[in-house]
Order: sequence, then structure tokens, then C-alpha cells
Amino acid sequence: MPSPLLHPIIAIIAGILILIRPALLAYIVAIYLIIVGVLELAVIY
Repeated sequence: MPSPLLHPIIAIIAGILILIRPALLAYIVAIYLIIVGVLELAVIY
């Protein structure tokens, strides 16, 4: 089971990366959604 702090930490890192490199927005959002989806599936199964 993933740590409850994992999602906020991932979101903060993604936000900082977007502020530093706005051109990476689409990639960061895509990676974030994939990571969150995998973590949620890990909790369900």
C-alpha cells in the first residue's frame, strides 16, 4: 500500500518542474496521471 504522503509529494515535484520548465507540462501531467493510476490500482488489488 502506497504511503499517504506519496501523492502530495508527487504533485509538489510536478508543480516545481512545471514552474521551472513550462514546456514540459504535457509530459509531466501524463507521467503524473500514469503514476497516480498505477498507485490507485495497487491499492485496489
